[in-house]
Amino acid sequence: MNEVSSPIEATHSFSSHKAVYFISDMHLGATSFDHPLDYERRVVRFLDSIKADCQALYLLGDVIDYWFEYKYVVPRGFTRFLGKLGEFTDQGIEVHWFTGNHDIWIFDYIEKETGAQVHRQGGLYTIQGKTCYLAHGHGLGHDTVAFKWMTRFFNSPVCQRMFSWIHPNLATAFALRWSAHSRATGGKYPNFLGEDKEHQVLFAKQYMKEHPAPDFFIFGHRHIMLDLMLSRQTRIVILGDWIQHFSYAVMRDGNLSLDQFEIDESLYEEEQRDGVSICF
Repeated sequence: MNEVSSPIEATHSFSSHKAVYFISDMHLGATSFDHPLDYERRVVRFLDSIKADCQALYLLGDVIDYWFEYKYVVPRGFTRFLGKLGEFTDQGIEVHWFTGNHDIWIFDYIEKETGAQVHRQGGLYTIQGKTCYLAHGHGLGHDTVAFKWMTRFFNSPVCQRMFSWIHPNLATAFALRWSAHSRATGGKYPNFLGEDKEHQVLFAKQYMKEHPAPDFFIFGHRHIMLDLMLSRQTRIVILGDWIQHFSYAVMRDGNLSLDQFEIDESLYEEEQRDGVSICF
């Protein structure tokens, strides 16, 4: 078991009459999708559906399947999604983006253009009076030597600068192929492995032995929907994804629940009548 270090701590003061939402693992732009734009549209529809009662949105990593910012260039696409984040922050809705293993190379573009606050590591956050350990979740409970070296490589300013020398067309094509190949060779994401084998659960249990227990551990990365009691006080919630589950968590009055987004078919039919065709 890896040693559990003390995380960042922060208090986000929100009123309890509105909701706080948590989503992860949209992997927008992934070439393995048959219709990538339709996945982005579905996410934007979800954001539209929660906008009226949302006081904060937490994106827990792997929001975009690949992202790298050059000095004057960013990847094409994601205009609907990024525009919606800007709309949220313009209306005073806080957006917090935690980087994952696919969108690790976010620098300052997202913060400057959308107003989202970017977090590069997990930590403890007090939300609606509840203590929440938030992180994407990669590496938790199984940070092997290979993983540590890869993380150092990806986070190295020298390596990032060297990668930036590669033409964006070549770098982006390589990264997207690597991601698609990894997903294809890895097969389907495994179902829940059990409390004694699930890395994030093992991490949470170890953390509780060494630190005061939070009310919630909220993670992404695993692409499973999980809501598990670890003690009388503490639950771990794994958010699923937006590839097959279209799932999210919502906190109201300090109560956290895991749910799935369903398309309003009447709106879909209305768009078809107006000459807009969107497939999901």
